[in-house]
Amino acid sequence: MQRTPHHRSRSRRGLAATLAAGALTASLLGGNAASARPYPEPGPQNLATTLSLPSPPGSANVKVLVFHASATEESPTVDAGIAAIEKIGLTGPEAGRFRTVATDDAAVFTNGKQLGKYNAVVFLTGGGDVLDPEQEAGLEAYMEAGGGFLGIHAAARTEPYSDWFTGLIGARPAAGSPTNVQRATVEIGDRQHPATKDLPLEWKRPDKWLNWMKNPSGDVHTVARVREITYQPGASANGWDHPVSWCRDYDGGRSFYTAMGGTVDSFAETDFRDHLRGALNWTTRISQADCQATITSNYQAERVTQPNQPGLSDQIGEPHGLAVAPDGRVLYIGRGGADNSKPVVTDWNNPDIGKGLGQIHVYDPKTKKVTLAGELTIFGNKGGGDELIKVEEGLLGIELDPDFEKNGWVYLHYTPHSKIDRDKQMAVRQVSRFTLDMTTNKLDLSSEKVLLHWPVQVHSCCHAGGGMAWDSKGNLYIATGDNNSSGFSDGYSGNNPQPNYKGVSFADARRTAGNTNNLNGKILRIHPEDDGTYTLPEGNLFTGKEPDEGGGRTRGEIYVMGVRNPARISIDKSTDTLYAGWVGPDAGAPSTTWGPAKYDTFAAITKAGNHGWPYCMGNKQPYRDRNLPDPSKPLGWYDCDHPKNESPNNDGLVNLPPITSNTIWYSPQGGGVDYPRDANGIPSYKAEEQKQLLPWLKGGGQATMNGPVYRYDAASTSADKWPSYWDGKWFVGDFYDDTQPRHAVLTDPKTAGKGGLPTHAESLKKIIPVGADGIRNLMDWKFAPDGSLYVLDYGRGFFTSDSKSALWHVTYKGGGPTPAAADLARKAAVR
Repeated sequence: MQRTPHHRSRSRRGLAATLAAGALTASLLGGNAASARPYPEPGPQNLATTLSLPSPPGSANVKVLVFHASATEESPTVDAGIAAIEKIGLTGPEAGRFRTVATDDAAVFTNGKQLGKYNAVVFLTGGGDVLDPEQEAGLEAYMEAGGGFLGIHAAARTEPYSDWFTGLIGARPAAGSPTNVQRATVEIGDRQHPATKDLPLEWKRPDKWLNWMKNPSGDVHTVARVREITYQPGASANGWDHPVSWCRDYDGGRSFYTAMGGTVDSFAETDFRDHLRGALNWTTRISQADCQATITSNYQAERVTQPNQPGLSDQIGEPHGLAVAPDGRVLYIGRGGADNSKPVVTDWNNPDIGKGLGQIHVYDPKTKKVTLAGELTIFGNKGGGDELIKVEEGLLGIELDPDFEKNGWVYLHYTPHSKIDRDKQMAVRQVSRFTLDMTTNKLDLSSEKVLLHWPVQVHSCCHAGGGMAWDSKGNLYIATGDNNSSGFSDGYSGNNPQPNYKGVSFADARRTAGNTNNLNGKILRIHPEDDGTYTLPEGNLFTGKEPDEGGGRTRGEIYVMGVRNPARISIDKSTDTLYAGWVGPDAGAPSTTWGPAKYDTFAAITKAGNHGWPYCMGNKQPYRDRNLPDPSKPLGWYDCDHPKNESPNNDGLVNLPPITSNTIWYSPQGGGVDYPRDANGIPSYKAEEQKQLLPWLKGGGQATMNGPVYRYDAASTSADKWPSYWDGKWFVGDFYDDTQPRHAVLTDPKTAGKGGLPTHAESLKKIIPVGADGIRNLMDWKFAPDGSLYVLDYGRGFFTSDSKSALWHVTYKGGGPTPAAADLARKAAVR
């Protein structure tokens, strides 16, 4: 390592100017706010530079300049930082090694011959005004030539009056950042960047944690966040999205910043050195990285369907689900609500009670045209009103056969109007297969093959479910709602056994979701056969032939029981993990008598199981049983490990499978709400005692809309595909767009399927835009084979379509990794 002598003189200004600069940087150094500037602000952009720099700077003989000047006393981390960077450069794979030169002499930035030898510049500075305008112009010219920059911790306080340097760093520290060393958890969101790909998913370490005046996420590519609930962030805390390391392609070069490294001990940590090594690999051009993947401006969201013509559904029905064909065509369904001009029939004496049209449209991205492929006459058009009037039945789900390109088979999950029993107010739900004419985009309704059907009560709304998905083995998963009223249990467990219509209970989810002999409130798994029948794959929750309790008390189609309203499910075919989300009950607050507030739920499911409803929610938080003959009186708490279905409406097993904790849950109080528990494991359910395990989400009016896991296809030549950064991330969302989730999350493979919490989450609300003119009411979202994303916006009214009901297309326009392959410092890139 070469190290030049310290230079403390400030030749561009006299002592008075130096003192003024020290006072005026106080706001960024932790003192009082500045009241004047030390010199006029010409800005580097207004200064000409005569530097002659190679483009890009540096060579295959990689050199790194560590610049460590400070307007105040030099930080004790400088020597440790220099030694660590020198050690990084001398160790590791030969192709990743480099030489280190350290200096605090800012004259290096006006010496083009010298500066041009460095592949990257590290600012290990202590803050303040350390560059005069000409020197800053030299640094800018270096970046414009394709140089690399790495800022560490207090470098974010350097050059406090320069907008250009603010852009280079990405953010400025907020006043009130904690100054003490605290142990915290760092969430690693980027599993591909060389600076983070080998770090723990949840990295626990001590440091001094900076807060930000303005959160840079969306303007920079954040690779790591610090989890604020694991330390005391102070009054200027940033909340759940607290970036701690990020990168961006900036002004022709590459900039990486980490707020870590605020202590001497940091530089002795193996993981922190690996973090710096990866950052230096990218900034020196030893390796490539994608630092554009989460920058909002790199995404384009376009509405691809127009409002329907008056009185027609030529573009879209009441949006309820979509599927994307291998050739890019998008098939999407309308549940059955009419447009606002059409009447609805709510009188059960009328043969047309609830009659509507479930519509299937096809959007062809090649022609940009929409075809109304077909219409099914469904039961599901009763409009709004209370739960004894409205209905959520209709055309509920769509999937395409794995061999769709060859056979044109389309699977539809719906409630046919022809099969309702008006006397008993019962209906039939079924999954049928139809054939699409691949030339005309018309559905042959006469080709229907009914695979599976089961009874549902329709005297009272709600919770129809409807999602479907395939695994890699050709098994079809079918999500069914608990088909149960919410109105008779004060919004807590749907376990009131009394309300019934002609002997069929409509307020007791133990008859449906909690019943091993009922297909409602489940996720079913079947294997469709070519002749329109199905077989049962091994590994479902029951075989249907269990001898338990006398036999005949189970259904072999059940894969998951204990779900309330799973409108959307998805399968990651690379792992065959099932991802599901279901809507919770209606209680706005927890009750020490009855249990938790409404929890909307997401679960990563790796094997058949019982996910709790209506006995337990979240991470096995139980509800209270109800007495008879007075269901307003509580009995004991349900046992989540040994649940029993003792409802008088149960015709399945009494002894149920143990309940599995869920991955994500949220209520109006927040995300991942949990409470202290007593000796019997019962939560206190006292709002003042709650903690939020998942502070990145919150509910209110809430309705989960589970999304896909993205899988990047490197062989695809699509210009619209989302980048590989998103590979393996699970998209979770909500029908609403206010405080509800619309995030991409990472789970730990070791705990996925066992109730393990996500290790990281990041908002998608700017990429998949929210708001009145955006995608406000997210109804479904799927990635196309080309790697672009399609999203259905339900519209602004219920049980109808309106001018905002639309299919959207979200594409990526950010380009590939940098630096370009031709600009790599060495032919053998370190990945």
